[in-house]
Amino acid sequence: MTRPERPSARRGRFLDRLHARLSVLSRPVTTFVSQPEPRTIGSFAKGRQLLVGNYLFAGSLVSDPDNGIWDIEPPDLAFEEEIHGFSWLDDLAAVGDANARDRAQTWLWQWIERYGRGHGPGWVPDLAGRRLIRWVTHALFLQRSLDSERSRAFYRSLGQQTIFLGRRWKSAGTGLPRFEALTGMIYAGLSLEGMEKYVDIALPALARECEARVDDQGGIPTRNPEELLEVFTLLTWAAAILVDTDRKVPDAQTSAIERIAPTLRTLRHADGALARFHGGGKGLEGRLDHALAQSGVKGRHADGLAMGYARISSGRTSIIIDASEAPQGRASYNAHASTLAFELTSGRRPLIVNCGSGVSFGAEWRRAGRATPSHSTLSLEGLSSARVVPAKKDEGREMLIDGPKRVPIQISQASDGLRFEGGHDAYVEGFGLTHARRLELTFDGRGMAGEDMLLALEEADKRRFDKAMDAVRLAGLPYQVRFHLHPEVDAEIDLGGSAVSLALRSGEIWIFRHDGRTQMRLDPSVYLEKNRLKPRATKQIVLSGRAIEYATRVRWSLAKAQETPVSIRDLTRDEADQNA
Repeated sequence: MTRPERPSARRGRFLDRLHARLSVLSRPVTTFVSQPEPRTIGSFAKGRQLLVGNYLFAGSLVSDPDNGIWDIEPPDLAFEEEIHGFSWLDDLAAVGDANARDRAQTWLWQWIERYGRGHGPGWVPDLAGRRLIRWVTHALFLQRSLDSERSRAFYRSLGQQTIFLGRRWKSAGTGLPRFEALTGMIYAGLSLEGMEKYVDIALPALARECEARVDDQGGIPTRNPEELLEVFTLLTWAAAILVDTDRKVPDAQTSAIERIAPTLRTLRHADGALARFHGGGKGLEGRLDHALAQSGVKGRHADGLAMGYARISSGRTSIIIDASEAPQGRASYNAHASTLAFELTSGRRPLIVNCGSGVSFGAEWRRAGRATPSHSTLSLEGLSSARVVPAKKDEGREMLIDGPKRVPIQISQASDGLRFEGGHDAYVEGFGLTHARRLELTFDGRGMAGEDMLLALEEADKRRFDKAMDAVRLAGLPYQVRFHLHPEVDAEIDLGGSAVSLALRSGEIWIFRHDGRTQMRLDPSVYLEKNRLKPRATKQIVLSGRAIEYATRVRWSLAKAQETPVSIRDLTRDEADQNA
């Protein structure tokens, strides 16, 4: 059953449709005055799949070799929105042969015929901006051998969509949707004859968005690393076309790029992928490195906080920790209860991960992925460090509440490496206990020691703890410390049950041990990835025990038992199986 739309949402949809149809009444006669180079990176493999009729969008696959992209039945709204955004043009352009060009031209012309008069779900500001960027940058690919009638229709539709954006960009949601709409306006305004006035509208608006949405740490309110990458990419694309057309890049935009780049480098694991927190994935293949190189901004933050994340790295090992309170309000609609969770990557091989975002697998998986037990951290009585509840102001959305209010952290140098110390108070109100975590990484990156603590610090906290203990008749409060493993890690209980052996495909072997105060199990887990058809099965190490005192400590360690030989280090490539 669908939730009823709020009156403001219905009004916004009505205005989008109205202005879409008013825009197409105009007959802009236009051509290109400049044409930017394609800066998007498509996937050759995805392009080949499109050509044989395998349509994989938003985690859903429709296999229909007999029908084109506009003739298939979209399984959900997210799938439909992706195809109307035309990002798949990047993939067909990556193939680049005559067959791919013919398919791209056919689908483009069909969109203009079916939806170009202001109909369909694609007439919203963010999708229009995304679509304009692709049409402009792939124009040479799309126009080759195109007859004059269709060429005129192509230009006319570009102009009409630009006019629509000029009227409706303000209705785009704050954050990434508005950055997409404004960047699309800039691309179209600088590239199309007669559309220059829209650049003068978009540039100051984009500057204001940079000042309002990108904080001093180079972060955004959602704290979603992948969303930050997408914002950064759009800002660098807009800056590039401004430079190419001899226009000045606004100072606020340049400053935002300079703030974001070091933050993204901090959130970049040793394998080049982004840390997977707060609804974000690892990022499209090559997108992060390409965007960082294009920005020209060097360096990253010193080990410390960046957008609320802490990073410690040595040798070939990187550890990224969620070291801040959860996002608040509307920024929390995709946020996770992940405070003090961490991910660890060795070389180009992820070892310890979080389950990830289940948004493409339905509401239940999405909700499960947001819970604390889906992250590599401690949970008390199976509860999350923040609650997911329906948002009052936005129907169909769910936000986080009752999360940690205080998350003190410190990063320092240990005797043989780097040390992270942090804590959060999410369990104080209900149980009187503060979760504290200490992580130490050796200078050579070959060993890691950890300690998780549940502490009743104040007299009031001790009284709460005593009350919680009375409720369970002094049986203790159950807790679990979880370490979710990447699906490509082979894990086995070892040394008579006192350790877990973790083998990576690169040949590395890591050994996980604990202090014996808890029960250790190797349980099933899942790895949730966008653009997969289903969750991937994996495993998790679980240390479980009961808190019966004011101070409970669990110590554990990870150590590399076998190094990858330099001669074969990470040369084995992963299979590009998008349909697994």
